[in-house]
Amino acid sequence: MRIKTLLAGAVAALALTGPALAQDVAITGGQVLTGTSVIENGTVVIRSGKVVSVGTGAAPAGLRVIDARGKVVTPGFVAVDSGLGGTEVGSVRGSNDLANRANTLTAAFDLSYGLDPWSFTLPVARLGGVTRAVVTPQHGGSGGGHSHDDSDFAGAGAGGFQTPGLFAGQAAVIKLGGADILVKPRVAMVAPFGEAGKAVAGGARGAEFVLFKETLAEVRTYARNKAAYERADMRALSLSRADMEALIPVAEGRMPLIVTVNRASDIQQVLRLAREEGIKIILDGAVEGWLVADEIAAAKVPVILHPTTNLPSNFEMRAARMQNAAALNAAGVVIALKGNEGSAHRARDIRYNAGNAVSHGLPFAAAIQAITVNPARIFGFDGQFGELKAGAAGDVVVWSGDPLEPLSQPSAVLIDGVEQPLQARNLLLRDRYRTGGEGAMPPAYGN
Repeated sequence: MRIKTLLAGAVAALALTGPALAQDVAITGGQVLTGTSVIENGTVVIRSGKVVSVGTGAAPAGLRVIDARGKVVTPGFVAVDSGLGGTEVGSVRGSNDLANRANTLTAAFDLSYGLDPWSFTLPVARLGGVTRAVVTPQHGGSGGGHSHDDSDFAGAGAGGFQTPGLFAGQAAVIKLGGADILVKPRVAMVAPFGEAGKAVAGGARGAEFVLFKETLAEVRTYARNKAAYERADMRALSLSRADMEALIPVAEGRMPLIVTVNRASDIQQVLRLAREEGIKIILDGAVEGWLVADEIAAAKVPVILHPTTNLPSNFEMRAARMQNAAALNAAGVVIALKGNEGSAHRARDIRYNAGNAVSHGLPFAAAIQAITVNPARIFGFDGQFGELKAGAAGDVVVWSGDPLEPLSQPSAVLIDGVEQPLQARNLLLRDRYRTGGEGAMPPAYGN
């Protein structure tokens, strides 16, 4: 009996991400935060996994109704710079598919092949209202911050091509429901600058910028002369063929480059680099961004940041302050807010961080946008998720109260119109050990 109970618990935990069918549903009576506006006593109608209308009035006949009176309805939150689905235990290397150490494959590293829809991190994040995530590869200076990798290099290793590699790999967008969680692979390239970047290039910031420009020149040469490359009729290049192919969209300005950078002067130099090379960038970290907020806004470059960073833990964060998000937003910069510890095990903290940003000057509406609409826009999914509007994915969360208030909890979470179980492994373990009785302890601890 005890073994049957244990097996049932394990199956229940794994079934939390199992497939289900989308329902036609109307969510009525709540305060609806669409991501761009507020509708009192609103009605959100979902059919075949998509939002078909957001407004006021009664639910259409024949639909299942979720009563949200006295509650708050929001789009599902979007975790950025995330490790969701790509890592289970950060200190267990075998469970981490976010960090690649083979310098013969750097820019071409595609983490989408290692995503796990049955990861125990996904249901926990859903309980914090997270329904989508931008999963990014790790490097020694990753903005997510929680990496147990003992290397400071993106693609470190001896021999091979460019040693070490300048690029950590390519990000992917996922949803946190169903057995097929991949939404789109290869949505952005990732590279460290600042202190992490200079370590990659040999110890000096100037060296990395020169090496980066030379790398883009080689990629453009390869793109123009693929036939000669195939015939081995051109000089040796410092990157593998796979890496050069992966970098062509970056060099042509079609794929954004997520740049980890914090110091104000480094941000200025990265903006200059983007202008000179004609590339599209996203700043990741930007701890001192408030010092050059007007320059970032003028360049129309978005920023991914952790709003509670307020300690000068090193010399590139001397001006860290919790008003960073508010200052950037006030200057007109499009911002997206991160969760904690790489936004994997603590991705649910996104809403708490947004609340902290509000307490330090970020308007409430801007904070909601920074965890819903803005991440979708930054990565090219404007109107597809992160917002309650006709045509968007049916990702909806019904909250007991203010979603940025820690005591508020979700009473319903839908992804693509499918209602998700409000359960996760941590809660199953809590209940198992709290109640005691048969199956509360592993068999080895029995008589």
